[in-house]
Amino acid sequence: MKPDVADRTRASELHVQFLDAQRMHELRDDFLDVYADAYAHRLDQPFSTIPRFWERLEMYASRAGFSVVTGRVHGELVAYASGYTLPAGSGWWRGLLGEPDPDLTEEDGARTFALTEMMVRQVCRRRGYARVLHDALLSDRHEPRATLLVRPDNNAARFAYRSWGWRKVGDLQPFDDAPVFEAMVREL
Repeated sequence: MKPDVADRTRASELHVQFLDAQRMHELRDDFLDVYADAYAHRLDQPFSTIPRFWERLEMYASRAGFSVVTGRVHGELVAYASGYTLPAGSGWWRGLLGEPDPDLTEEDGARTFALTEMMVRQVCRRRGYARVLHDALLSDRHEPRATLLVRPDNNAARFAYRSWGWRKVGDLQPFDDAPVFEAMVREL
């Protein structure tokens, strides 16, 4: 982690570490504990169940360009962010509602990093941890842009993303059982 990132967010107590997919699998229970805490209010929804979440995370971890960054405080995993490089011909944009601009949706396997997960335990929110992980995850990416999906009712996250340089490009439903999200893009 770059010192200026920690200083800027005053979240210097957060120990940031990059992991590979194998290490993520080894820490499965820790990852799922953070998820269950962060999304406790949605675990009864089919798209948000713990098994369905882990299935998606494993799928993302199998993709080229996968990266996961964790945040620990006093040794406890309290937050993480992950993503991967969208492959050529990616289906990521398939659920975009309306008539999307082809320049937005064409993927060549090197153009876009998809930030797929970012979560912080409830008791650790509003400390700058999400920003530290966000910046760490995106700091060394080679893609010229990134994309993410955020729930329209998650006002805190939407506001944070906008303040970090993200812009909404449309609404997207990534899977049949998924809610509709706001799709955002940011130049890297």
